[in-house]
Amino acid sequence: MRALGYTAIAGCAAFLLSILIADFIVPDHDWLADTISDLAAGRYEFIVDIGLYAFSAALICIALLAAHVHMGGWGWSLGLIGFALLGLIVFLVGARNEYGDNDNEGVVIHIYLVYALGALFAATPLAMARGASRAGKGWSRALIALGLLWIVSAPIFFIVPTSIDGIYERYLGVIALAMVITLARFFITRARHL
Repeated sequence: MRALGYTAIAGCAAFLLSILIADFIVPDHDWLADTISDLAAGRYEFIVDIGLYAFSAALICIALLAAHVHMGGWGWSLGLIGFALLGLIVFLVGARNEYGDNDNEGVVIHIYLVYALGALFAATPLAMARGASRAGKGWSRALIALGLLWIVSAPIFFIVPTSIDGIYERYLGVIALAMVITLARFFITRARHL
């Protein structure tokens, strides 16, 4: 259990590191205006793709841990399914290499994946909060706070000026990473009690 928890944290760290590396390596990149999807397109796409796959693995680790340490209730079950779906969707974002950049070869799915990510990152921590409270109110409060912060913050991404949507997307990424790291810590702590 601890190994999966630490793997989830490592996946988050790898994703963050891949973004930072790409920010410096990709030529003519504007970290305020260019989104992570912009970084993941072109010659150096593999850098961000590796990070996306690592984050996908982190999300799958959380789903596996949630199934293994089921805290009861339908909300927990929905949350673990949500994290499994998030892992799949993040993987598809990296593997599909279609970033809503006016590419019209085949079916463009990027925006639909983004909508699904938005909905699932809002729902999963809230769904799991009640189950997490069985291990301590602090866990529940953290998940509720992160879920509500996401609900308030995520829709704004679609109306921020393109001159700053890159930095705003990174802010949303920090919230998503915080969700995963919070749950990873939760499971690492639970492993000590088993």
